[in-house]
Amino acid sequence: MAKILSVKAREILDSRGNPTVECELRTNKGVVYASVPSGASVGVHAALELRDGSKRYHGKGVLKAVRNVDKIGKKIKGMDPSKQQDIDELMVRLDGTKNKTNLGANAILSVSVACCKAAAQAKGVEVYEYISKLYGIKPSMPVPYFNVINGGKHAGSKLAIQEFMIAPVGAKTFSEAMRIGSETYHALKKIISHKYGKTAINVGDEGGFAPPITKTQEALDVIKDALIKTGYSSRVELAMDAAATSFYKNGKYYIDLKEQSPHQLIEYYEALVKKNHKLKSIEDPFMEEAFEDFAELNKALKIQIVGDDLTVTNTARIQKAIDERSCNCLILKINQIGTLTEALNAAKLCRVAGWKIMVSHRSGDTADDFIADLAVGIGASQIKSGAPCRAERLAKYNRLMKIEEMLRKNK
Repeated sequence: MAKILSVKAREILDSRGNPTVECELRTNKGVVYASVPSGASVGVHAALELRDGSKRYHGKGVLKAVRNVDKIGKKIKGMDPSKQQDIDELMVRLDGTKNKTNLGANAILSVSVACCKAAAQAKGVEVYEYISKLYGIKPSMPVPYFNVINGGKHAGSKLAIQEFMIAPVGAKTFSEAMRIGSETYHALKKIISHKYGKTAINVGDEGGFAPPITKTQEALDVIKDALIKTGYSSRVELAMDAAATSFYKNGKYYIDLKEQSPHQLIEYYEALVKKNHKLKSIEDPFMEEAFEDFAELNKALKIQIVGDDLTVTNTARIQKAIDERSCNCLILKINQIGTLTEALNAAKLCRVAGWKIMVSHRSGDTADDFIADLAVGIGASQIKSGAPCRAERLAKYNRLMKIEEMLRKNK
């Protein structure tokens, strides 16, 4: 049996240069590290990311959260890290609030993930293997959804939709999907540079390009041009993360430089899907409280409708979305809920309902590749970790290629 000997944390910087929490957990079997990501588009119902609010780092310091990890460490010292649920529930009780506002979801999550890694280390297995046994499902590889064009809060343009993604669903292996994604990404880079100028190929937080585009269809057309150039049109589907809360105000949505009512926006999406038959997934098409509008679109379109800010990896909100038939796919972001146990419960709830699961990174991320193992361990059908660009994004994709090799050898 492994035993937790010490738990400590430190303040490190994420991919945007903002502070985040890294937990260092030591057992009698070794030491592991876990760092926490941070999002730009954050649902109001997500668990709290605790920040200091002082002058340091313009208020974004996380020394309070670091100190809270020390408090947690004193409570779990001597425990077996494989007691994941017991440890996670202990931290939730210690916090004592609905959205982890006392200790902070960033403090709690760093310990939760570190325990998972430590348990896998103690048992001498890969993290994805450990999670698959914990979750009770055979590990499998997901399809990568590459964010190649940015708008919304991820860009400085007037393009309302936050992410335009390509999904190589026709690839026979994950490694082949990576090749398709990379080749298409570089073809898109040349097209954007030629059409909009060299400054348009600067990349955003998630590695996607942010050309001076104002309309959704124009962004889709540019991506389709890249797919034609590479010859991958028949093997790639298109996807969007609207993050519609970001362009919603006073009952109206502002997209393509126009004001739209919820009903008009449904018609807008219907026309968009009809014109772009490869568009198979839309995430957060409406603001984060619009369960009924989600449901109406889900009924109207036979494509993947994904809940993110709507559901925030929270079982209560997911159950409401299931009851109202608002979605058919969940974005799984562990920092939205704060513990691995709660994230796994959310995934199980969706699986029983017949939903698909898309494990996701955050726009402010770290080199920690845990979500790659998580996606494989729970058999998620999809993962998004940004473009095939930037080290913190590729850390996850490269880890997945290694896992694919291991799974192949274990057959």
